[in-house]
Amino acid sequence: MQKTLQAHELRAQVATVLIAAGSSPEEAASVAANLVLANLSGHDSHGVGMLPRYVDAVLEGGLKPNSGVRVVLDTGSLLSLDGQRGYGQMVGEQAMALGIDRAKAHGSCIMTLGNAHHLGRIGHFAEMAVAQGLVSLHFVNVLSRPVVAPFGGADGRFGTNPCCIGIPLKGREPFILDFATSRVAQGKMRVAYNKGTQVEPGTLIDEHGHPTTDPGVVVVPQSNGLFGALMAFGEHKGYGLAVACELLGGALTGGGTWHKPTDPAVRAIVNGMLTILIDPAKLGTQAAFEREAVAFVDWLQAGPVAPGFDAVQIGGDPERATHAQREVDGIAIDDQTWQEMVVAGRKVGVALPD
Repeated sequence: MQKTLQAHELRAQVATVLIAAGSSPEEAASVAANLVLANLSGHDSHGVGMLPRYVDAVLEGGLKPNSGVRVVLDTGSLLSLDGQRGYGQMVGEQAMALGIDRAKAHGSCIMTLGNAHHLGRIGHFAEMAVAQGLVSLHFVNVLSRPVVAPFGGADGRFGTNPCCIGIPLKGREPFILDFATSRVAQGKMRVAYNKGTQVEPGTLIDEHGHPTTDPGVVVVPQSNGLFGALMAFGEHKGYGLAVACELLGGALTGGGTWHKPTDPAVRAIVNGMLTILIDPAKLGTQAAFEREAVAFVDWLQAGPVAPGFDAVQIGGDPERATHAQREVDGIAIDDQTWQEMVVAGRKVGVALPD
């Protein structure tokens, strides 16, 4: 069973819960819009299904509504920022606005953001940058529960640690590469578990370090109280990138890295993010950049299409296609996820429709 809602309905219902949990109407509307945007883009793992965890994090004190980003250091092209445990959708946008302003003034900006609650879909921040003609690179770590095993390891030691790159393409939609360094995002395992489906072999190991296709091993504690773990994508290569994201997004930002036993009761998700913004116009290569970038993408897409595929795509194309479809058809929410949202609403005195 599932529920299908139009985007505007979902935004309104989520915002109502967020207001009851302590957010201002403006913050609630912005966070709700960001969550629904993730659903529209096809990333249900980062969409409204996160609402129950956000409510729990507010109630436990790990997420602080109406907290804005704090500037720790500002030298012009260098920014060090503290998210003060505010909603990542809010402090992330505030940080990006500052970084974009500095990059357009100075040609580049290196920005660190620490101590932000869950930033959500990092591709949103790359989209903000490319809309201003900037190239952006993002390295993110996740302080929550260590759900990803190192290459050669048999238990979780770090988070899904996203990496994202945004590149504007003149006269066409931008290149947006946004991915977890685990085989799949943790949130996708929650979605699969709620739907009662298995996942592809090679994605997970159970609490004993053995391969499994059961997403429940990383969603709920097993009989011995332990969790399984996600695998890194690309074996040692993806693992290496995950470590880089931890060191850059966690250590370099000052937000901290993961190196302690897990506490399953803690619901807050804390992110650190290193962002590098580059203005091709200030770099002096804009004309060549625009020409060569488009020529390469044209070259990619002019080739023959493999059996089973409709077209050769670039990063961002699937999200844009899904967005257009779901704006018309609505967003499907599985019954388990919706019931979790209903329970979350009740915790703060809001009655969502069953």
